[in-house]
Amino acid sequence: MSSHDRMFLAGILAVALLAGPALAFDFGRPATPAEIKLWDIDVAPDGRGLPDGSGTAAQGKQIFADNCAACHGDNGQGGIKDRLAGGQGTLASNTPVKTVGSFWPYATTLFDYIHRAMPYPTPGSLSTDETYAVTAYILSLNGIVPAGGKVDKESLPKLRMPNRDGFIPEPEFDPAKLFRKK
Repeated sequence: MSSHDRMFLAGILAVALLAGPALAFDFGRPATPAEIKLWDIDVAPDGRGLPDGSGTAAQGKQIFADNCAACHGDNGQGGIKDRLAGGQGTLASNTPVKTVGSFWPYATTLFDYIHRAMPYPTPGSLSTDETYAVTAYILSLNGIVPAGGKVDKESLPKLRMPNRDGFIPEPEFDPAKLFRKK
């Protein structure tokens, strides 16, 4: 047997040994409800999934300064990352300014995004109450919540964002047409 044949057989043997455990039928275990709950943190536009807790815009101002202003600027403007405040009434202009207050259709989406993805580089490091507070503060910067306003899982879904009706679905993507049974 040549050295080339021996190398070929050794390669096949290595692949077989590595693939064997991956094909095991008894691999892993079902996730527990507690483990699932740790990852099941998404929030729907209607508020389903919002956790218990609350926060005020006044509380959020300091949390924003400590965790968000370095990227988004003081008062949500002028930072190196996306502008969060202002822009109302500009979407139909030649220079639209897409911010939370001018573009986003649901306040719950703001909470969801902050809770899962912010602050950079430590996403998920804010507590639920801190996330509600930062949400309230950003909404207050956009005139959607009063400066002393408070948000929680009951009030946040009820807030009407200025661009709530600005998203018009294309007829070809109508769920009734896409998912109808033939």
